[in-house]
Amino acid sequence: MSGHADPSTLPALAEDRRACRRLLREGSKSFYAASVLLPPRVRDDAGAVYGWCRVADHAVDRTDRPAEALESIRAGLERVYVGRPKGAVERAFADAVFRHRISRDIPEAMLEGFEWDVTGRRYANLSEVIDYCVRVGSTVGAMMTTVMERRDPETLSAACRLGVAMQLTNIARDVGEDARTGRLYLPLDSLEEAGVVPDVWLASPAAVDGIRASVNGLLDDADDLYAAAWPGIERLPPRCRPAIRAAALVYAEIGRKVRDADCDSVSQRAWTGKAEKARLLARSLGHRPGAWTRSGRADIESPSVKLADASALFLVEAVHGS
Repeated sequence: MSGHADPSTLPALAEDRRACRRLLREGSKSFYAASVLLPPRVRDDAGAVYGWCRVADHAVDRTDRPAEALESIRAGLERVYVGRPKGAVERAFADAVFRHRISRDIPEAMLEGFEWDVTGRRYANLSEVIDYCVRVGSTVGAMMTTVMERRDPETLSAACRLGVAMQLTNIARDVGEDARTGRLYLPLDSLEEAGVVPDVWLASPAAVDGIRASVNGLLDDADDLYAAAWPGIERLPPRCRPAIRAAALVYAEIGRKVRDADCDSVSQRAWTGKAEKARLLARSLGHRPGAWTRSGRADIESPSVKLADASALFLVEAVHGS
């Protein structure tokens, strides 16, 4: 497949991109709100990347035969990379993949994370949780960064940190929702230390002290990663920066709401309303470069940052090898 679209296919490609934008609007109000701030061409490609990720996630997550669904997604990824995509999302994603030279290793890593979901994998410690977050979160950041025409290691590392921070926030927010489907992403060592027996707790999930403490710890780690990722946003093209600032601010706000609920994400689920998103989008537009100010935490030498950098190194190298 060439790096440029055939002019005769442009109307169809535009419709494929619109289909991906609809998926983004319906599937993630937070990312959709932030994406409005992107330049149109970047917005199209970001929507295509998101559309493929969302379809893959839903295919595996919303079926009683997830292993078969995962194999179907792998077959679709093969079609994308050999230049024979099928359907609107694959076609839009394939166009972005070939124009921006997105290494196949990156979406393959995401599918590895989905495979861990399918097998019900649990995570012994923070390092293993971050390995998972890199696969399902940093992969998105790495692809988005290449779509924004940045391939240098520093910018990619910052994007991977942000991806881990957002995924840690997701985990902290969704503890109850995940538990009700038999899934547990909290580090087992933190639960053991607090006297929580995973299988016993999963049989009757509740916001007990040990769960709250584990959630609070993940939010601390996420704060460190937001702080470490924040300066890297200034390495993106100027017109892309407000959107990525907005995404970081919206997700960090979700973490703040979890804390405000005393880290009870079992009986309730934190979310941001339209007015809050609008306020944070406005803040992202008026931002001047400086330190992360959401939590005051800015220890880029923290264990979570070091773990994320080491775990995501293969994504940074994959971009340079493509």
